[in-house]
Amino acid sequence: MEKTEWRKNGYLLSTDKSKIDVEAVHTFLSHSYWAENIPLKVVQKSIDNSLCFAVYRQQRLIGFARAISDFATFAYLADVFILPEERGKGLSKWLMEIIMDHPQLRGLRRFTLATRDAHSLYAQFGFTPFDRPERWMQKHDPEVYKRNANWNSVDG
Repeated sequence: MEKTEWRKNGYLLSTDKSKIDVEAVHTFLSHSYWAENIPLKVVQKSIDNSLCFAVYRQQRLIGFARAISDFATFAYLADVFILPEERGKGLSKWLMEIIMDHPQLRGLRRFTLATRDAHSLYAQFGFTPFDRPERWMQKHDPEVYKRNANWNSVDG
């Protein structure tokens, strides 16, 4: 049986989606630089379709990350956060250790992420800038949540 919970210094890290306080994740993400104004329904759908890692202190969600993956060749790490009042306690590093050692995410050919300010954290786990950025492309729509305030397209 695959391990789904880890404990350290009074904190719980779990991959059990039934424990996730989706509204707490939404509250943080909707004010973040990368997902500002994200609708609650979109957060729920993203959780439903990802391998999620949530950090708790006394049943309160204080950290989160999710991996989007085929679990064979590729993964993208997204929505990583520790609440400001819980930072500086090594929780980000612990979260990354668990993610990088997770059986479903080991041995992937490529594992990517994007960050504005946490390069030094991710570098500790082998992440580097793209060696050939000219090969990478994206379709980025930073206004999508503002335009689709009702967000009916995620109902299916």
